[in-house]
Amino acid sequence: MATTLISSRSACEARPAAELAIDRHGAVNRPDLAYTEEVARETAPIYEKVKHIIPAIEWPALAPTIHAINKLKKERNAVILAHNYMTPDIYHGVADVVGDSLQLAIEATRTSADVIVQCGVHFMAETSKILNPSKTVLIPDSRAGCSLAESITAEDVRGLRERNPGVPIITYVNTSAAVKAECDICCTSSNAVEVVESLGVDRVFLIPDKYLAANVARKTNVEVLIWDGACEVHERFTAQELRDYRKIDPDVKIIAHPECPPEVVEEADFAGSTKHMIDWVKEKKPAKVMMITECSMADNVASETPGVDYIRPCNLCPHMKRITLSKILDALIEMKEEVTVDPAVAGLARRAVERMINLKS
Repeated sequence: MATTLISSRSACEARPAAELAIDRHGAVNRPDLAYTEEVARETAPIYEKVKHIIPAIEWPALAPTIHAINKLKKERNAVILAHNYMTPDIYHGVADVVGDSLQLAIEATRTSADVIVQCGVHFMAETSKILNPSKTVLIPDSRAGCSLAESITAEDVRGLRERNPGVPIITYVNTSAAVKAECDICCTSSNAVEVVESLGVDRVFLIPDKYLAANVARKTNVEVLIWDGACEVHERFTAQELRDYRKIDPDVKIIAHPECPPEVVEEADFAGSTKHMIDWVKEKKPAKVMMITECSMADNVASETPGVDYIRPCNLCPHMKRITLSKILDALIEMKEEVTVDPAVAGLARRAVERMINLKS
């Protein structure tokens, strides 16, 4: 279906000041980070999962922090939610739940933990807080932002409504709580087509990712209006790159994320969310595969799919990479950096997120 492009202006939503949580949860001593026999023994099963990507010489530097985090999160009754783009030491070493944005949003509603540590970017932590207003939500580095979230503001959404009365506005989860509060429903890359078609209308806005919206528009008869935002990682891939890779190795299977430009998606053998990409590899078990997405995902999936050779074109997300083991440990010790959302904004944003989560119920 044809799409209409709406221009954007880049602006960051103001984030609420983090409230100190140490008084509520109490102080703990900073652990000794020596690489002892106990640490080596208890982290050995974890190293088996990551030895394909982390050299043995580096493990003694990582293992004590992993061991300390895993002990401390039990003491804090904390759960660590980690996006598929986290580095392998986090993804396999300390995460309790891993997945794409939709999976993490759903799991955030199910946890009985008192503390949620969100290993991803800021809008993911806000989503966890929106769904768990009474829990403490921490992000190890509040500077972990997102080019998509920063491409649109709540004011921009209000302007769209004024100029286009009656047209539903769907927001990709890669937006601030304030933007979600102004929209009708959220979506992720894994359910965007379903969300668009669930509204029963002929025309919708799908903001802010122009490439995701354009890729969705090709799969539905609903007219999709587009905002001019993009992921700084996925927009750097080109169709010519993929064609060049195929010339080098005609047998390689190429799978891409729908935040990539449509011509890249067209060139790929499969396109889907990070979860769908992982599921595709596990089901198809190709001899060689190239994941056209953020670097770390191939590292994480490789340990779960023995026999598959991964060719890694590398575009790193600088925001995701702000989250490190040492910052996770600091967050749990000092109960920082806490994510808060204004209750009035959170209530409206929660409605949009829950409408997405409850689509099939």
